[in-house]
Amino acid sequence: MSSTHHHIYFASDFHLGVPDHSSSLEREKRIVSWLNSISGNATEIFLMGDLFDFWFEYKYVAPKGFVRLLGKMAELSDRGIKIHLFTGNHDMWMFGYLEKELNADIYHQPITKEYNGKKFYLAHGDGLGPGEYNYKFIKKIFANSFFQWCYARIHPNLAFAIANYFSRRSRKSNYDEDAHYLGDEKEWLVQYCKQKLTTEHFDFMVFGHRHLPVEKEIGKSKYINLGDWIKYNTYGYFNGETFELKEFKE
Repeated sequence: MSSTHHHIYFASDFHLGVPDHSSSLEREKRIVSWLNSISGNATEIFLMGDLFDFWFEYKYVAPKGFVRLLGKMAELSDRGIKIHLFTGNHDMWMFGYLEKELNADIYHQPITKEYNGKKFYLAHGDGLGPGEYNYKFIKKIFANSFFQWCYARIHPNLAFAIANYFSRRSRKSNYDEDAHYLGDEKEWLVQYCKQKLTTEHFDFMVFGHRHLPVEKEIGKSKYINLGDWIKYNTYGYFNGETFELKEFKE
């Protein structure tokens, strides 16, 4: 396929729902404006985790809100633009609702893609690399079907209150670290990429999770962190040949 037929967009870490309804709604409208701006030529859109600050699907109940974003994604999907969604550490509990309503592909693990001879390694980024040992243990619990079943027995009002409390604590503790590049030796995703590239070549390794927009050459490969939409409004664009990290300005 000619490279002119590839117009692929990437974004991550919307964290809709925080810190309050009004600022989340403003952010959601900005995201929808961005989706409108790319809808004319987009062939695929990868939304790479933590779209929501908390998301848990019960059998007959899904979280309230976010109707503008969900409606826009459904519209784009109905027009033939492929939507790819990654679960993040805040919204890993997607159990079929969005796949059915949006006809989206949902990924709980890293994936690889190839377009026009360019190889991509794609992941949200949580729990990868040598650090985050406490989180890796907790993630195993969160991903366990028995514990998910137990959590689903809690009334949604209480379940969401518990999740929001721990989410606020997590943001406060990680804010300073997220604000600055820590150097290659302390950036776990950079270390992860370097290790991964010893066994297989990728042209682009694209992640979210870190919240800080980063483009870094690693040998003949490029590591990209997409940043977030709380502070940076950044996104990735691949035109079939090159990958650019851009900022959306209304």
